[in-house]
Amino acid sequence: MKAAAVQKVLGLLLMVFSLTILPPVGVSYFYEDGTAEAFLTAMVLLLVLGTLIWLPVRHKREELKLREGFMVVALFWSVLGLAGALPFVLAEEPHLSITDAAFESISGLTTTGATVIIGLDELPPAILYYRQQLQWLGGMGIIVLAVAILPILGIGGMQLYRAETPGPVKDNKLTPRITETAKALWYIYLGLTIACALAYWLAGMTPFDAIGHSFSTVAIGGFSTHDASIGFFDSDLIEMIAVVFMLISGVNFALHFLAWNRRSLSGYWLDSEFRFYLVLMALTTAIVCLGLYLTGTYVSWSESFLQGLFHTVSIATTTGFSTSAFYEWPIFLGILLIFSSFVGGCAGSTGGGIKVIRFLLLIKQGLREIDRLIHPNAQIPVRVGGRSVNHRVVDAVWGFFSLYVACFTLMYLALAATGLDLTTAFSAVAAALNNLGPGLGEVGAHFVNLSPTAKWILCFAMLLGRLEVFTLLVLLAPAFWRP
Repeated sequence: MKAAAVQKVLGLLLMVFSLTILPPVGVSYFYEDGTAEAFLTAMVLLLVLGTLIWLPVRHKREELKLREGFMVVALFWSVLGLAGALPFVLAEEPHLSITDAAFESISGLTTTGATVIIGLDELPPAILYYRQQLQWLGGMGIIVLAVAILPILGIGGMQLYRAETPGPVKDNKLTPRITETAKALWYIYLGLTIACALAYWLAGMTPFDAIGHSFSTVAIGGFSTHDASIGFFDSDLIEMIAVVFMLISGVNFALHFLAWNRRSLSGYWLDSEFRFYLVLMALTTAIVCLGLYLTGTYVSWSESFLQGLFHTVSIATTTGFSTSAFYEWPIFLGILLIFSSFVGGCAGSTGGGIKVIRFLLLIKQGLREIDRLIHPNAQIPVRVGGRSVNHRVVDAVWGFFSLYVACFTLMYLALAATGLDLTTAFSAVAAALNNLGPGLGEVGAHFVNLSPTAKWILCFAMLLGRLEVFTLLVLLAPAFWRP
C-alpha cells in the first residue's frame, strides 16, 4: 500500500471539497440568512485540515494502482461524507447533532435522499442550497466512479463496460487519462443539469427552487427545498419534467456520451440494458397505475396514471421524490415500489440499487441453468448485446448479488434489534442500501425518530450501496493489507 499517495489524494480531496462551500456562503450573503459564518468556519477548518494532510507528502509522485484505487474510492465518500456534516453542526439552524449531521451529509453525498430534517420550508436558503449541492457533487462523483474507475477495479461485473467506457482507460492502474473521461462526463452532467433547471424554471419554479431541484433530479438524489417535495408545486407539468430527467439520469452515461459523440440516438436502442430498463419501468408503471385505480386510491384514471407514473419512475430510479404519501397506499404497491428500487438505474448512471445490467445477467444465467438441465452437454454462453459474456463477469455478478443480499439481511436484523417494526426496518435498510431515500412505516416521510444506533447503521448502508459493496468490503479483507 502506497500510503503517501493515498494521503496526498485525501488531502487534495478535503481542500477541493472545502472550496465547494463557497457557493453556499454566497447564497447566505444574498439572502442575508445569517449562516455565512458557519459555512466560512467549516470551509477554513476543512481547508486547514486538508492542507496539513497534503503538505508532508506534496512532493511524492507515485501512481495509484488497484489497491490504492480501492482506498481512494472508499475515502472519497466516507471522509467527505463526514466532512460535509460540519456546516450542519456549526449552523444555528437547524443545528443538528453529530449523528444527525453525519446522516444528512452522507445521505446527500451518496444521493440517497433520506433526511432527518423537518421544517424545510423555514430553513435558511443557504442550508437548503447546501443540501442540494451535496447531492449534485455526489452525483458527479458517482458517474466518474461508475464509468471511469469501477471498470478498472473489476467491481461486481462492472468490468463488462470496460470496452465501452467513453475514453481511453487502462486496465491495471488509475492514470491521468481518466481525466479525459471525467471531463467528457462532466460536460454531459452539467448540460443535463442546466437543461433541467431551465425546464423547471419555465414550468413555474422560482430560480432558487429550479436550480436546487435540478441538482437533485439529475443526481437522482431526491432532496427537496420543501417538506412536500415535488408535491409542493402541485403542477403536472413540473412532475412530468421530473419524470423525463429522472429517466434520462437513470441511463448509463456512457450511452449519453456515445450519442453526443456520434450525433445519433441509435446506440440507446441497440443497448440491451437500456431496453430492459424501459421494459421494467413500463411494466412496473402499468401494475402500479392499475393497482391505484382498482383499489380506489384515486377516483379517476388520469390521477391514478399520473401518480403511478411519477412515483414508479422516482422510486425505481432511486430518486425518491414524492407528490403524495405513497407509503400510505395499499401495502402491496408500497412493497412493489421498494422492490423496484433494488433493481435501480443502469450501470454508469447516477441511480442506486443493484443495477439493471446485473439483474439482466442474473436472469440470463438462471435461464441458462434451466437449459443446461435439459441439455447437460451443451455449451450455452450468456450473451448480452449479441456478445458472449466472460464467465468471470457472471461469477462477479453472482458474488455481488450474494453479498448484497447478505449485507441487507444483516443490517435488517440489526435495525430490527433497535426496536423498529419489521416493515420500517425492512424499508429503511432498502432505502439506504439502494440509495433511495424514503421508505415505509415510520420512515415514509423522514428518519427523524430513529435512534442514533439505527442512523449509524443506515449511514454504513448508504456508503455500502453507493460503493457497490465490494469496494468497501474489500478493505476488511486481511489479504488487502498484506504486502
